[in-house]
Amino acid sequence: MINLLCGKIKKLGAPVVVGLDPMLSYVPEHVVKKSLSEYGETLEGAADAIWQFNKEIVDCIYDLIPAVKPQIAMYEQFGVEGLKVYQKTVDYCHEKGLIVIGDVKRGDIGSTSAAYAAGHLGKVQVGSKFLRGFNEDFATVNPYLGTDGVKPFIDVCREEKKGIFILVKTSNPSSGEFQDRLISGRPLYEWVGEQVAAWGETCMGDAYSYVGAVVGATYPEMGKALRKLMPKALILVPGYGAQGGKAEDLVHYFNEDGLGAIVNSSRGIIAAYKKEPYAKFGAEHFGEASRQAVIDMIQDIGGALKGK
Repeated sequence: MINLLCGKIKKLGAPVVVGLDPMLSYVPEHVVKKSLSEYGETLEGAADAIWQFNKEIVDCIYDLIPAVKPQIAMYEQFGVEGLKVYQKTVDYCHEKGLIVIGDVKRGDIGSTSAAYAAGHLGKVQVGSKFLRGFNEDFATVNPYLGTDGVKPFIDVCREEKKGIFILVKTSNPSSGEFQDRLISGRPLYEWVGEQVAAWGETCMGDAYSYVGAVVGATYPEMGKALRKLMPKALILVPGYGAQGGKAEDLVHYFNEDGLGAIVNSSRGIIAAYKKEPYAKFGAEHFGEASRQAVIDMIQDIGGALKGK
């Protein structure tokens, strides 16, 4: 899967992933009203509005980008109905030829970690059959519990030829409370980055490992250092756009081959119609606004890389 992802990035010239992280407040009023009129003011109605929103956006952008990244919490808040829509979204994106990065941030140990890995990336045995659960292509993993929590995911990745992105330096403002703490004179995120590189050596694609890293766009100097520590890890970069990360800050996340990183934008794309540059599309054409926002993002990042 890492080879396929890198190939799609190169073919499309778009090191971009769109975060399908829908809050109900992002969904245009006419979409919400239609769903609630059919299902009532229920979790099912809210979930249907999310589904209709996702489908329209995917229909408008699938040919421009290699991958999407649904954040499972945005679906879990609507309970079982939300998880049904998460699954529908994953399946629909696969139908459209998109690679799916499940932003699930799982991290546990032993049989629990193995169950998470099986549920999101692998298969589970039911009688004589082996069945897939959510069936994402990649998943995000929290490494805080150490190798015990990560190894079950790597084992499944090796078997299924899928991948993971391990949290190394996240984009949120308080990430430094733990991630920047010095251990033997070096920040914790560097120690984690070195371990990601070591894990990745055991699970390689053609040029990049099945084991990638999450490094936020909001800390470009740290990203530059981590790029050197993890030369074979694909870096998933959150924090572009709405969180303040700029294209020119991201050039050092990439390798000389023009690959090595994939940049995420979530509400900057899916709620683009609410932003002044795309207001001309109006809420009725929110999908077209998202498409234009994707085009602008690809051009922005491409321009920065050309000037590298």
